[in-house]
Amino acid sequence: MNENTQGVAEDNETKFAILRIYLKDVSFETPNSPAIFQGEYNPEIKLELNTSLKEIEQFIFEVVLTITVIARVSDKVAFLAEVQQAGLFHIEGFETERFESMTGAYCPHNLYPYAREAISDLVAKGGFPQLLLAPLNFKEIHENRLLYSQSVQ
Repeated sequence: MNENTQGVAEDNETKFAILRIYLKDVSFETPNSPAIFQGEYNPEIKLELNTSLKEIEQFIFEVVLTITVIARVSDKVAFLAEVQQAGLFHIEGFETERFESMTGAYCPHNLYPYAREAISDLVAKGGFPQLLLAPLNFKEIHENRLLYSQSVQ
């Protein structure tokens, strides 16, 4: 792959570039504060991931990685944090399977560190111990989603 002057990675027929990464939406709730701070804090963490794809114009796509983290202590919600980390990507010339891999795995992989940092900051600013989300293998997640969707058809 070569890189041209616009920063678009390309070979003879394909082009890929990250045009912009941005925080699209953020939500943080502590429905049981300040009482939740009084007891022992040993939360059960639930993590939900979702991605969406929207074509903005020809070859320009918005990929949104949504991460929702719910922390519970006993039967009470300690906090709920949700981040929609988005990016604009120039994707051109890829066959369907490779395009789906780019938008379903490679783009979310690039967005995840930003979303992970935003979640960590929200949780700390909410008065809770820092939450560091583990690295994720988006290629494996994407492949598992494909296998699951094929099995339910």
